Amino acid sequence: MARRAARQMNTPYISGNLARDFDFPERESRRRPAQDPGTRRAPDAAPKQAPRRRAAEKPKHRERIQVSFVSILGFAATAVMAMALLMSYAQLATISNQVVRQQRALASLQEEHVKLVARYEKTFDLTAIKEAAESAGMAKPSASQIYYIDLSEPDNIVLYQRAETNVLGRVVSSVGADVASVVEYFK
Repeated sequence: MARRAARQMNTPYISGNLARDFDFPERESRRRPAQDPGTRRAPDAAPKQAPRRRAAEKPKHRERIQVSFVSILGFAATAVMAMALLMSYAQLATISNQVVRQQRALASLQEEHVKLVARYEKTFDLTAIKEAAESAGMAKPSASQIYYIDLSEPDNIVLYQRAETNVLGRVVSSVGADVASVVEYFK
């Protein structure tokens, strides 16, 4: 029982540290004024009220707060970066929308390509072509109709040049052509 009383006096509450505090009774005796063990305070006595503090006078004017140029520059840079980020998101959304439209167009064009290839292959049905050729009277060429060309000799070119005329000859031919065109116009 003595041990229990010492424990209660030593640790009135557990603060998370279970080590014994041997200086607790001494601190408690200094903190509380000495009272007679027989005298107790009346429970109905009103506790003392703390004295009221005077309301602090309000200053007539506030001191001007200095804002540093670096902080203003930082806020401006942050605002510019936020706007750039928003603009890039808007551009990304626009480009994504265009990509989706182009993919849809590509898918429809691929379907159309498949249909057109199928129609193209139907037009070149070899049996239908053979039947159409036979009905038109076409036949394979015979041996008498086949001619072979010998291309073993090297290529050669013959270049013919006009005889050059002098300036007077060109002027006369030009005037003659003009007169001929006027005469032809009035015919």
